[in-house]
Amino acid sequence: MRHAKAGQRSPWAEPDWLRPLTEPGQMQARSLLVTLHKAHFARILSSPYVRCMETVVPLASHHGLPVEPTEALTEGAALDGALALLKEHAEHGAVLCSHGDVIPAILDHVAANGTDLGPDPRCEKGCVWILTGDVTGAPKAKYIPAP
Repeated sequence: MRHAKAGQRSPWAEPDWLRPLTEPGQMQARSLLVTLHKAHFARILSSPYVRCMETVVPLASHHGLPVEPTEALTEGAALDGALALLKEHAEHGAVLCSHGDVIPAILDHVAANGTDLGPDPRCEKGCVWILTGDVTGAPKAKYIPAP
């Protein structure tokens, strides 16, 4: 999933990794409980950026799981790290929360390997992509728009 809505980057005076969710972003994060109510997953991994961690905290709390920060999902991270996480967690399922550069790179990769992403694949803040099957090849993909 892509992190929920965060404050604007330009007026933010602190380091960007500290930028939190806005109130609408917090509402999006809570709505993930409904969005993913039927999903099966054993772990929740996230970019350590505050906005990503805050996106998955309600889901983690509801499921009694920790949020596991990983550098492989940070903004600007190499695609190989994210793909390795997808492969590692394919059998038991995991929620991964990342940024607007990493998620599209993953989607480009699976599309190049034969996955149908539909006519207009999107990656807006708060959206979810569910990948099932062989995530290093051509998994099935389902898009869930941001609330």
